[in-house]
Amino acid sequence: MSVDELSAVAARIRYHDGADVDPQRSPRPYLTVMTKGAVAATDVGPDDHPHHLGVSAAIADVNGVSFWGGRTFVLGEGSVLLSNHGRQAVRSRQTGAEGAMELLDWVGPDGSLLLDERRTISVREGDDGIDVRWSSELIAGHGAVSFGSPQTNGRDGAFYGGIFWRTPFLTARVRCADGEGADAAHGSLSPWLAIDGPDASLVAATDNDDMPWFVRTEGYVGFGPAVAVTGRRMLAAGERLRLDLRVAVLDRPPVDPASVARRLKAER
Repeated sequence: MSVDELSAVAARIRYHDGADVDPQRSPRPYLTVMTKGAVAATDVGPDDHPHHLGVSAAIADVNGVSFWGGRTFVLGEGSVLLSNHGRQAVRSRQTGAEGAMELLDWVGPDGSLLLDERRTISVREGDDGIDVRWSSELIAGHGAVSFGSPQTNGRDGAFYGGIFWRTPFLTARVRCADGEGADAAHGSLSPWLAIDGPDASLVAATDNDDMPWFVRTEGYVGFGPAVAVTGRRMLAAGERLRLDLRVAVLDRPPVDPASVARRLKAER
């Protein structure tokens, strides 16, 4: 496994190419993140969901191929382990002072190309923490593509898929513009999301204003803007889908998460 340092805060932010990830966990590059105080803000391969890989672009159903890993929800059967796992292969990479830019192939289990991706990851160190931005442009360069989730396939509430952040927190306080608690945030289009763990806090924002937040705090704590919620998302051949997640990684809960999110949104 190769690990790239992304910036002067490399002791806190590392990018892994995912080459040694088990095939049933949908191999893909991922980030591991710590706060300025060296507290872990991501979890990789936890016992409850071994296919959760820190921060990654993970979608459960792309033309029936899993880029999420683990089991697949099948209507009438539940979650079953299928031989449908894809992988993300890095085609090229450029690194600079504040981040990395990659071109990737999304490859099906039969070796077919489903998507091209242009990915940019940047990190900045501020007075109150570390800002992480992950931006992906998915390109249907090999034919039409359909994105789904367990919810679109029949499992209510399980609309995860997109840029997904798995935390190591056992419990967390959740806040958003629509109220406090996971029930208020899950499915919300709030312009900001705050996840306060025992020893670290995360404030998230996104340019994907049409993608509701997937938020879970029972069993594990994880979140991300969701690609497919009320129905499958379609891309015609040649079309593009932009994904974006910006997160301030803090050592303590912010008094005003909305102002932190506005700062994140203003960064280019």
